[in-house]
Amino acid sequence: QCLLSGSWRSDTSCRMVVSTLDKDNRFSGFYLPGPAAGYSELLTSPLEGSQQDTELVPQPTFSFTVNWRLQDTARTTVFLGQCYVDTNGEETLHALWLLREAANSPAEDWKATR
Repeated sequence: QCLLSGSWRSDTSCRMVVSTLDKDNRFSGFYLPGPAAGYSELLTSPLEGSQQDTELVPQPTFSFTVNWRLQDTARTTVFLGQCYVDTNGEETLHALWLLREAANSPAEDWKATR
């Protein structure tokens, strides 16, 4: 199937909850970091993304953006990955992520992306 709708948990206990995909394969939801994230001030944060059509691609790629709700700084993370289905029908998401923090000046831009 590889429909992202539902609740997903990462290896570090972060949780992503995704709404039903709309007719354009777009979705929204929220992201809650796990204790391994190390930020006690992180709150449940909104996410928005899209997925390839599963009728065209059985193991689709996807992407979503999380705009973190933080008390003291602006951060955005972009996730890009693919959904895989094993021989038992179990779905697994593999993703890479990129974190961007707001920089105070162009001179500090180099350290704002991880």
